Amino acid sequence: MKKLKRSARLVEMTQYLLIRPHTLIPLTTFADRYNSAKSSISEDLAIIKEVFEEEGLGELQTLAGAAGGVKFIPKVSKSHSLQFITQLCRQLEQPERILPGGYLYMSDIMGQPMILNEVGKMFASAFSGNDIDVVMTVETKGIPLAYATATYLNLPVVIVRRDNKVTEGSAVSINYVSGSNKRIQTMSLSRRALKEEAKVLIIDDFMRVGGTIHGMMDLLQEFKATVKGVGVFVESGEVEEHLVEDYVSLAKLSAVDPKTRQITAEPGNYFQEEVSNLIEE
Repeated sequence: MKKLKRSARLVEMTQYLLIRPHTLIPLTTFADRYNSAKSSISEDLAIIKEVFEEEGLGELQTLAGAAGGVKFIPKVSKSHSLQFITQLCRQLEQPERILPGGYLYMSDIMGQPMILNEVGKMFASAFSGNDIDVVMTVETKGIPLAYATATYLNLPVVIVRRDNKVTEGSAVSINYVSGSNKRIQTMSLSRRALKEEAKVLIIDDFMRVGGTIHGMMDLLQEFKATVKGVGVFVESGEVEEHLVEDYVSLAKLSAVDPKTRQITAEPGNYFQEEVSNLIEE
């Protein structure tokens, strides 16, 4: 690459880091790429690190030694995330979203790349300290959220199917009880999709009782895998007890009344501390 002016180099380096999250990049990579001394590269990285932290874009970790380098960890502040989720809750409260059976229409929200991008960044921030190998979800609505999260964690995505596909090869299938309607359902996962003893982050779009997520946990036991975290975009607050105890939710439906067509949505348990501080103030 031709030698760039420092301003251009800073822009290009920033872009290089942003599209390679959670990837250790040796200083020699930048030095060779921009035909610059390592000392100059270190000064540039110090500037980028300062801006990332001041603007709440994430952390730039530096690892010393011969095998060292820099690693970009995407993060978004909870204050920024709370503002975004609060606005999203107002959208969820629109009366026309109520469907027969008390369900809520969310496909339009799940189809907006900007929202998925922000939600994925929030989940990546929430679980960035966890040792994770893959992001898992069940088809179909959770897939975009899983990929958005995996993008910021730089991890592969594993999709649990409702039924076994011929193109998936041999698979492990289990029956589980759906938490909402108490029906026996089936889910399966290709044996090639997940290595044994993998560390898994489960992401789902909606949790009423938690039957589907609990089913995925049971399925993972067949692979001797470990659940390192559970992220839920929206949870139902009308359920007294969930089948899943340890999870992170971004939004919560406190009440859905099909008769009056009133919906009450609020930030999820991820923001519990921030909401409590606002109430006290």
